[in-house]
Amino acid sequence: MQFRHYRFRARLVPTLATLVVVPVLVSFGLWQSDKAHQKQFLQDTYDERSTQLAVRITAEQLDAEEFRYRKVIVRGSFNASYQILLDNRIYNDVAGYHVVTPFQIEGSGQFVLVNRGWVPLGLNRAVLPTIITPEGTLEISGIATLPPSKIYELMPPESLNGGWQTVWQNMNMKRYSEAVPFQLQPVIIQLDKDSQAGFVREWPRPDTRIQTHQGYAFQWFGMAVMLVLFYVVTSFKKISETELSSND
Repeated sequence: MQFRHYRFRARLVPTLATLVVVPVLVSFGLWQSDKAHQKQFLQDTYDERSTQLAVRITAEQLDAEEFRYRKVIVRGSFNASYQILLDNRIYNDVAGYHVVTPFQIEGSGQFVLVNRGWVPLGLNRAVLPTIITPEGTLEISGIATLPPSKIYELMPPESLNGGWQTVWQNMNMKRYSEAVPFQLQPVIIQLDKDSQAGFVREWPRPDTRIQTHQGYAFQWFGMAVMLVLFYVVTSFKKISETELSSND
């Protein structure tokens, strides 16, 4: 390929490098773009369902996706024996825990997990904060959420065979369900601010950090475009006067 006094000369190493790196950059961009689209879909679902009338949770097994982000009401009682604290939860730049307590649905052996909100760390990680849990029957309300489907952990969690473990790094619903002696609904209720027994409840929007994912996608796609342009520009070499004369 020739353009005026320049000829395109594809060199082996730059060509192979470009063919390898560009698809990788594009795949990273698509990954971040997909994450942004997923967050937007969840936010749209939340906006639609959170305006609907509240649904009462009973012992009947729920369809998790159908109840995602629905307003729910449930009557029953807390069981603090199998309560967990989700570690590394930040509120106003302060480290703490989310308090997740099982709630027995009235008139049944079925339970649903309730995220009661954020509490700060104790004096240190060896001293857990004091969590007060009301006794007796009460009615609570909140938004039904789904636990994360994928959990990334550097190390496998400790075995629960030696006794109940209060502090968890992640909400692993499968692990929790296998460890407790009762049936569990597949959703977690984020307790609303009007219900009793809660702590700090500033729940993040589903589309939190969507602009970050969009920005990363733009960067990856931009790097792919710049690499292609760099490859094309550097592959054009000026034709010497001798070559031009011989061609004439």
